[in-house]
Amino acid sequence: MSGKDIKKGGRPSYSKLMLFKALVIQSLYNLSDEQLEYQILDRSSFKEFLGLKKSDRVPDSRTFWYFREQLIAFGSIETLFRSFNNQLDKSGVFANEGKMVDASFVEVPKQRNTREENKEIKEGKVPSAWQENTNKLAQKDTDARWTKKNNVSFYGYKNHVKADTKTKLIKDYAVTDASVHDSQVLGDLLDETDRGKSFMQTVPTQAKRPRKSIRQKKW
Repeated sequence: MSGKDIKKGGRPSYSKLMLFKALVIQSLYNLSDEQLEYQILDRSSFKEFLGLKKSDRVPDSRTFWYFREQLIAFGSIETLFRSFNNQLDKSGVFANEGKMVDASFVEVPKQRNTREENKEIKEGKVPSAWQENTNKLAQKDTDARWTKKNNVSFYGYKNHVKADTKTKLIKDYAVTDASVHDSQVLGDLLDETDRGKSFMQTVPTQAKRPRKSIRQKKW
């Protein structure tokens, strides 16, 4: 994650707590891995939050990506996310004056597939030709989808977030392909504590059915 084993003469590993705090910065400011690296290098306040001195090395974008992928692979990222929010809630950081739900597109490189390949992908299959070519399969994204909004086409995913209206801190989230309508995820994000007039009145019927979200691409 950070270099060679110090016993073998390499550099010591980065603190996992520091890396997690960097992901917190990333989520709050909606930064890419490359932007996260740059902003930490540029802002002394970010370094201070991470416990880094001016002379300390800053992890590169690849390190942040690899750390996040490890958390996803071990199923830890959602647990850490909720634990962090619980600590904020206990400390009274969340204003709890209301919640807002919003969705934003996350575009990814467009795929150049044949019609037959796209048909198989929409059916939830992986084209056989790709399975035989692991290098090609590694470059393909079978979860992203097309959608159109205001006559503009998007290809990729949607980040659906529930945030505290005052602090703008994210309390819950879901990631889907871009074609999923915002209303279909409300049932996953809103709970009994988010009642206004009536929870049953504010959440559309079709949104109350459980929905399996796509693996999160960026946290």
